[in-house]
Amino acid sequence: MFNTFGRPKIWAMGGGKGGIGKSFMISNLAISLAKMGRKVVIADLDLGSANLHTCLGCDIPRLSISDFVNGRVDSLEKLIVKTSIHNLSLISGANDSLVAADITKEKHQYLMKHLKSLPCEYLFIDLGAGTHETTLDYFLLADRPIIGFTPEPTSIENAYRFIKSAYFRHIKHIENSLGMKSLVEEAMDQKNTLGIRTPHDLINKIVQLNSSIGEVFRARVEEFKIFLMLNQVRTMSDVDTGDSVKMVCKKYFGIDTYYSGYIDYDNMVWQSVRKHRPLVLEYPHNQLVHQFNNIVKNLSDDERLSRTKLLRVA
Repeated sequence: MFNTFGRPKIWAMGGGKGGIGKSFMISNLAISLAKMGRKVVIADLDLGSANLHTCLGCDIPRLSISDFVNGRVDSLEKLIVKTSIHNLSLISGANDSLVAADITKEKHQYLMKHLKSLPCEYLFIDLGAGTHETTLDYFLLADRPIIGFTPEPTSIENAYRFIKSAYFRHIKHIENSLGMKSLVEEAMDQKNTLGIRTPHDLINKIVQLNSSIGEVFRARVEEFKIFLMLNQVRTMSDVDTGDSVKMVCKKYFGIDTYYSGYIDYDNMVWQSVRKHRPLVLEYPHNQLVHQFNNIVKNLSDDERLSRTKLLRVA
């Protein structure tokens, strides 16, 4: 099929451990954008624990990612199935015996190449939990790499760990592309003998070793960006957790993050899950629907979508 859309804009949802509602968040973001008239494909790369079809109220598709990765299907487009939601299609990871670590590096690169050429305006990717390097690579592929987390201390800690891991993975890719001697592994060791304690220390060390390459390196590192999305918010103090994480990332990592919005805790969520119906369809007048719409607009660089500020609800 000829791709008339060009390279799709990619949004990916990552996070620390499971249980934060990652699939719930990414599926409802995709639905919200599709309902705004954009052609969206959502791919389930949570291999081994794929459940996006359930979140979207779909039957388990006959074909999945493993069929493409293992050569049983010669085109990723053949995995695309329409959902009941207009403008939204699904690529399933359901029934895969695969996990990210089981796929070779070459197969991952092959999959990433084909993901970038899918015939759609937007590609949403639901990633597995954790910081495996292949998970981080899919995350870094995105134009909108989104960290999902909740206000709970363990989730916040896992979010920091994911951000740090993604950041250093980004640096590792830059080092490889510039043919530089690796400092990342030593920098990750807080007891290293180079005096490297923060990302800024790492950049300064490289500039010190080679000023011309160091400045290119610095510019590439500054391309790194993260978008934060908070789930299961109950209080205004919970809402402010997003701003706190943003400030800590800037202070200790030197990373500019963007707090895209939050989703309230609501019993309607588990009720919609039990009904196998997406929340934004089952309860179209629920406050969470407006919050998802606002987050989509905050994340989008599409001039056709109206801009709104973060909606705060007491």
